[in-house]
Amino acid sequence: MTPLDLNALQGLVRLAGHAVLDLYRNGFSVEEKSDHTPVTTADRRSSEILLEGLARLFPDIPVICEETESAPYAVRRRYKRCFVVDPLDGTKEFIRHCDEFCVLLALVENGSPAFGAIHVPATDTLYCGGPGLPATRRVANGPAEPLRAAAPAPGQPLVILASRSHPDPGLTAYLGRFPGCRLVHRGSALKFCALADGTAHLYPRLGPLREWDIAAGHAVLVGAGGAMTALDGSPLRYNTAELVSGPFLARSFSDGVVPSNLLFMEAP
Repeated sequence: MTPLDLNALQGLVRLAGHAVLDLYRNGFSVEEKSDHTPVTTADRRSSEILLEGLARLFPDIPVICEETESAPYAVRRRYKRCFVVDPLDGTKEFIRHCDEFCVLLALVENGSPAFGAIHVPATDTLYCGGPGLPATRRVANGPAEPLRAAAPAPGQPLVILASRSHPDPGLTAYLGRFPGCRLVHRGSALKFCALADGTAHLYPRLGPLREWDIAAGHAVLVGAGGAMTALDGSPLRYNTAELVSGPFLARSFSDGVVPSNLLFMEAP
């Protein structure tokens, strides 16, 4: 994509984030979806903005969005490019008035994340990047600052991230591989932001997640120099039949920093 294309995507994600923040501050309603998960008027408004904007800016690129029905896999499997969108990641945090929610947009090419944008409405912070693209963080209308994932400094504990709202069975046993580590709970895709800016080092997810929850964060993290794979070290793929990612390891460091026999494991 050209720089102008990326600028348009960033502006669109910020626009959706600003609409989410307006509802967060001024009131929203909550309903229950058929899968018994909550959805708010902010989810729906953000979805409208993103889908309308993408249709206008990139009419030839299909969209996979949490809040709309996706095309059958027989159609999707032919996609060379698609957008993967979560209009409001961290809905539970949003409802509880915890500021750890964000708007996610990823461009997926041939099953791999090519670009990601994460907007954090509460701080008007935009994280962007992808493989071969610089990862940056921009607060409001300030300058874009480069992001660089980093391994723990000598003597520094390994900072491991876990979900604030979704318990992860098996995590306690996995943490036992890393004596002295520090566990930090954080909501939504902000975990990927912490890996990308070097303030955390490892995010092990031992259960499944929907692809729209992780595609943008995956792209930003790789752009910052980090890595993300399945638990056994194999590549993650997107636009799969069920749109579900299996267990994964997202990390701020390259191979060899942590012994592979400690880091990797077979999926539970």
